[in-house]
Amino acid sequence: MRQRSPLVQDAQRTSHAVVTEEDLLTVRHAVRAAAIDVGFGLIDQTRVVTAASELARNAYVHGGGGTVVIEVLRHGGRRGLRLCVRDEGPGIPDLDAAMTDGFTTGAGLGHGLGGAGRLMDEFSVDSGPGTGTTVVATRWATR
Repeated sequence: MRQRSPLVQDAQRTSHAVVTEEDLLTVRHAVRAAAIDVGFGLIDQTRVVTAASELARNAYVHGGGGTVVIEVLRHGGRRGLRLCVRDEGPGIPDLDAAMTDGFTTGAGLGHGLGGAGRLMDEFSVDSGPGTGTTVVATRWATR
């Protein structure tokens, strides 16, 4: 999996609890606003919001709720957006399988976690049985 960039200067950060269905919409709106602030075009806004929506929904459905931290990144002339989604759920027992298209533990199509990773430039998952899950995903503006 792609790793996140260690170099970040001047990050702006907001945190959002995900404990209700309504919180999922709040996260989507907050991520869209941050993506606009970064200067993403419509396609990249859609990519980031889609990834955030899937990751937040996973934390809500599979992790029993969690937190989404949105960071606006600036490094030199680069701008980007980092999402850190955490839950205290049961964890993902087989991460390789969970990243495979078609794998699902629910009623979905099984494109969520892997699909979210493909929408972002950098993506990492830390999870295990009984330890919860943390996903860090970053997208950089191409300007």
